[in-house]
Amino acid sequence: MTVRDERAGAVRVLTIDRPHVRNALDADTMVRLRDALLAAARDGGVRAVVLTAEGDKAFSAGLDLKAAAEHGIPGPATRPVNLLRDGYPKPVVAAINGAAIGGGFELALACDLRVSADHAVFALPEASRGIAATEGGTDLPVQLPLAVAMEIALTCDPLSAPRAAELGLVNRVVPAGQVKSAAIALAARIAEHSPAAIAATKRLLLGALTLTAERRRETNLAETATLLAGPDAAEGARAFTEKRRARWADPAPG
Repeated sequence: MTVRDERAGAVRVLTIDRPHVRNALDADTMVRLRDALLAAARDGGVRAVVLTAEGDKAFSAGLDLKAAAEHGIPGPATRPVNLLRDGYPKPVVAAINGAAIGGGFELALACDLRVSADHAVFALPEASRGIAATEGGTDLPVQLPLAVAMEIALTCDPLSAPRAAELGLVNRVVPAGQVKSAAIALAARIAEHSPAAIAATKRLLLGALTLTAERRRETNLAETATLLAGPDAAEGARAFTEKRRARWADPAPG
């Protein structure tokens, strides 16, 4: 199997398992990862997802160029990065265990939060290969000042994990042996809260990047009305007053 699928309580842990090619993504791996993400989205018992890779050398080197040369470049519909960027409903934490290069960097950027090993590096080398980083790399100005995004994408120079954290691209930097456990702990912390509220909050935060102020207000009101009409808002208030852990409703299958 090129993708391992495991559970840690309410957290689904997906591991790219191709260390012999620096966890590069061929068509089969993309399809397996996409299908595992879709299964996690449909599973009401899964509250958050951790995405990582095998070994300590690479999170992913991006597209498997040898496989692409032999079999062609996988179509957009098969690419898990597009699934993650297109309104994936559950929080996804990247556990970046090593170098995230090209499409591997873009895959990490498509996740909601990022925990990085201290030795990891990040790079977008596409311009040095005659192409552009169009699977998310060119969206860097959404997360960074334009001049910083320009430097990363135009020089193709690697970025260290500490520097990525300084820039806000990485939430936490931890020793290499702790990256998976730290990411699972972060995902588990998120999973403690109302699934409906977490999903709504994620939609609203992402919408803030693209919606007009008027549309944001409308969306905020609509999401609030939906949450207040559901069971979790009342349960949250009861749990707070009774000083106990809330018993959230299981979300409908995605």
